[in-house]
Amino acid sequence: MASLSGPGVLARLAELSRDASQDQGGALWRLAAGGRQLDANLVRLLPDTHVAEHVEPALDVMLYVTAGSGQLRIDGMRQDLTEGSVVWLPRGSRRALHAGPEGLIQLSVHRRRPGLAIQTPTTGAEEEGGERACLLDRVCRECGRLASESDARYCSRCGERLPDAA
Repeated sequence: MASLSGPGVLARLAELSRDASQDQGGALWRLAAGGRQLDANLVRLLPDTHVAEHVEPALDVMLYVTAGSGQLRIDGMRQDLTEGSVVWLPRGSRRALHAGPEGLIQLSVHRRRPGLAIQTPTTGAEEEGGERACLLDRVCRECGRLASESDARYCSRCGERLPDAA
């Protein structure tokens, strides 16, 4: 089912999960309606893959496991995830997600993030050399999110592998 642009039924997640190729990882669906205040993504992690440990400083995120299983590590505590698990990831928490042997499909929902903007560093980063001039290797091809960690391998929003991690 294609994403619709208005309110109402937007997708049937069970059908999207079933119909997608079993070796297709990353975003299977995303909320695309204009003018929205929410972002939502249906993301498949392939068997035994993971979203690296990271901190989301600005947004609370809710995950719903629609299929598969895995393990969540949040602020050093491990929790098993199974189909039907609902997870709250408060902003500022340190989290990582690992898919089990059959993979994991999860729906993530959070407040929509404002667009990326180029900013001048205001900390002592200038004296340390700061970031590279081009950060394209840290921008997710699927959802456009800039990874905040320089060593991130997967997008913390949608789970897609980042360009430099290929």
